[in-house]
Amino acid sequence: MSTAGSILGNSVLRREDPELLEGAGKFVDDMAPVGTLSVIFVRSNVAHGTLLSVDISEAVTMPGVVAVLTADNTDLTDFQAVGFFPTAMNRPLFAKGKVRFVGDIVAAIVAESRAAATDAAEQVVVDIDILPAVTDPELALATGAPLLFEDHGTNMVFPTSVGDENALDDAEIVIAARVVSQRLAGVPMEPNGILVIPEGGRLTAWTSTQAPHTVKTVLAGSLGIDEAELRVICPQVGGGFGPKAAVYVEFIIAAHAARTLNRPIRWTETRSENMLSLVHGRAMVLNGQMGFTKDGVITGAKLDVTGDAGAYPMVGAMLIVGTQTMAHGTYRIPKMHYQARSVVTNTTATGAYRGAGRPEATQILERLMDIASDELGIDPAELRRRNFLQPQDFPMVTSTGAAYDCGEYEKALDMALEKSDYKGLLVEQAARRASGASKLLGIGISSYVEITAPFGLHVEWGGVEVEDDGTIVAKAGTSGHGQGHETMMSMLVSDQLGVPMDQVRYVQSDTDLVPKGSGTMGSRSLQVGGSAVYVSAGKVLEKATLLAAHLLEASVDDIVKGEGVLHVAGVPSRSLTWGDLAAAAKDPAKLPEGMEPGLSHAHDFDGQAATFPFGAHVAVVEVDRDTGKVELMRHIAVDDCGKILSPMMVKGQQHGGIAQGAAQALFEWVRYDEDGNPVTATLVDYAIPSAAELPSFETYNTETPTFRNPLGAKGIGESGTIGSTPAIQNAVVDALSHLGVRHIDMPTTPQRVWEALVAAGHHGFDNT
Repeated sequence: MSTAGSILGNSVLRREDPELLEGAGKFVDDMAPVGTLSVIFVRSNVAHGTLLSVDISEAVTMPGVVAVLTADNTDLTDFQAVGFFPTAMNRPLFAKGKVRFVGDIVAAIVAESRAAATDAAEQVVVDIDILPAVTDPELALATGAPLLFEDHGTNMVFPTSVGDENALDDAEIVIAARVVSQRLAGVPMEPNGILVIPEGGRLTAWTSTQAPHTVKTVLAGSLGIDEAELRVICPQVGGGFGPKAAVYVEFIIAAHAARTLNRPIRWTETRSENMLSLVHGRAMVLNGQMGFTKDGVITGAKLDVTGDAGAYPMVGAMLIVGTQTMAHGTYRIPKMHYQARSVVTNTTATGAYRGAGRPEATQILERLMDIASDELGIDPAELRRRNFLQPQDFPMVTSTGAAYDCGEYEKALDMALEKSDYKGLLVEQAARRASGASKLLGIGISSYVEITAPFGLHVEWGGVEVEDDGTIVAKAGTSGHGQGHETMMSMLVSDQLGVPMDQVRYVQSDTDLVPKGSGTMGSRSLQVGGSAVYVSAGKVLEKATLLAAHLLEASVDDIVKGEGVLHVAGVPSRSLTWGDLAAAAKDPAKLPEGMEPGLSHAHDFDGQAATFPFGAHVAVVEVDRDTGKVELMRHIAVDDCGKILSPMMVKGQQHGGIAQGAAQALFEWVRYDEDGNPVTATLVDYAIPSAAELPSFETYNTETPTFRNPLGAKGIGESGTIGSTPAIQNAVVDALSHLGVRHIDMPTTPQRVWEALVAAGHHGFDNT
C-alpha cells in the first residue's frame, strides 16, 4: 500500500489529548449518580490459613451501612478465569474454608459513603488459623510444600512440553543460564474500579478496563443473566498495561450488589489495594542451556521454565505458552526442547503485563548469548550475527509453533550498532578499565522478535457509516486507553475517503454501540482493528463511487476523491458531498438498480495469524564499583513494526515501552517475606523510576511490512519493553565482566551489584 500523497506515514496531532489536558475527561471515580453506594472489601491479612469465622455483627449496625456480604449470605459461583484450568482451583468470590493470599476477599461492605464503608470494615472480625505459606514457585512443587488446594493434590496448574529432548547432543560447548524474571506490579496511574447502575431493567457498568466485551460476557455469566441485560462502557482509562485486560471478582461482587439492592454501586481501588488485588506480571524462573560449535554456531537449546500463577490461576498461568512460542527468538536453532509448568503460590494472581510471556523468552535467550560470547571469546554482536535467521528464511514456522511472517534481524542490529557508535564505546570501555576508574562502562546488546495479535487475537470487528450531515462514524472492537486509537482510526478513514480527520467521529468502548470486540491487548489494535476499519471504509468508498457515478451520470472510472467530496475527474464542480451521498443512499428512487439502501459497511477482519515485530537495542550503563550504583547513560532502540503509519505514535510507544523495560532491569520488584506478607505494598517500598532516573531514549526504526494485513503494520506497543530489559541487564553484567562477574539478577540494584563484586572476590574499593 503506497502512502504517497496520503496522510498515512505522517505525524498528526492526537485528537484525544485536549480533553485530557483540559481535565475534561471522566474516569470511573468521577461519576456518581444520585443514590450511589460505595463498596469496600475486607481482605485477609494472612497469606495462608484456615478461615474459622467472619463476624459481621458489629459492622451491620454501623451508620450508613446498607449491606455486608460474605460467603455465608451470597450464592455466587466460584470464578474460573480460564476454562481449561483445574476447577478445584476456582476462586470463591468470598473466601470459603481457607484464605490463600494477603488480599483474599472475606467480606464486602456496602454503605452510603466510602467513609462509612471503611469504618464498618474495621469492625469485621476475621478469625484465621495460620498455615505455612509458599511464595517461591519452584519450592511450591517440592515434596512437602504447603498445598493451596488439597482437593487438587498438587500446586501445579498445568505443564507444557515440546521439542527434542536430545537438543544438546551435537554441541561442542554447552552454555547455561538462570534468569529470574521477577514479579512486577502494573501500577497504572488510575487504579482499578467499576460503577454499576441498575436502569430500565438492565445493568450499565462503567469500568476501567481494556476489554469491555469480555467484562460483559463474564459478568453476565457470573450473574446468571442474558448479555442483553448488561451494558459495559469504558470512560477514560488511566493506564492498563495488561492487568486491566483481566476481569476481577470485585466487578462481579459490585454488579451482584447493584442488582440485589437496585442501587448504583461504585468501587474505586486504593493504591495499596491495587498493589494487592490487581494482577502482577512476569514472575517466571527460566533455566536455559544452549549448545554451540567452537566457532559460535548454535546447535540446539533446552529451556526449563516455572511460572508463578499466584493464589488463583488467571491468564498469567498461561503465559508459559507465550514464552514457549517465542523460544527461538531471532536465531536459527536447529533443535529445541522447551518444558514448563505454572504453579500456584500464596501471592497475588499473575496476569498479562506489557509483553506477557515474550520478554521472558528474550531475557533468557539474550543472557545465554552474552554468556556464550564470554566463553567463546566472540564479540556479542558478531555471535548474534552468525546465528540470525535470514530474510530468505521467511515465512517459517519454528519448532515451538511461531509462524513468523518476515524479518531482517541483522539490519536492525547493524543500525543499532551504528547509531550507538558501538566501536567507540568499546574503546572508551577499555580505557576506563585500563585506568582503574571507579565508574565502569557497560555495553549491552539484545536482539528480539515478538508476537503481536497472538493466540486468536488476529480477528477484530470494525465498521464505517456515513451520517446525514456527512460525518463519518468509525467503530472498532478494540478499546483505547491512551494509545491514540481515535487519531489512528480517523487517519485511516481520512486516507480512504478523502475527508478531513475532524469529519470522522470514532466510537469505541461501549458494548451497546459496538456489537463485538476482543479489546486492546497484544499490540493488536491498529493491525486488526485498524484493518477492519480500513477495509470497511474502502467498501463504503466503492459503494459511494457507484452511487456518485449514477447520480452524476458519469463513468465509475471517472469518479475521484476530492476534499470531502466525490467528483468527476477534471470537473470538480460536478461533485457530491458525503452528506449528499448519505441522503441519496437512503432514497430507493436515487439508487442504482440492485443497490441496498444506506452507506455503511462492517467487517470482521481476519489476519489469519499473528505478526512478528523485531528489533535490536543497545544499552550503555555506568556502574560505580565503589557503591554498586547503576546509571543508564544511553539507550538506543531500533524497532521494526512493519509499515509505520504514524511516526509520532510509534515513537511514543517506543519510549513508554523502554521505560517499563528499564524499570524491570534496574528498579521494580514485588517481594514477599517468608510468611507470604507483601513487603512492597506501597509506592514507598516499590521503586518506580521517574523521568529523572532515565536518559532521553534514542529511537529508530526499520520497516519490514507484513503481508498479513492491508496496512502492512505490526504491533509496537510492547516492543520497547521486550528489547530493553535484557540489553540493560547485559550491560550491567558487561561492566563488571572483567572482574569475574558472570550474572546479576534483576533488578540490578546497588546491593546486588555489590554482592556480585564480593562473590567475585572484590570488596568494591579494590581497583586492581
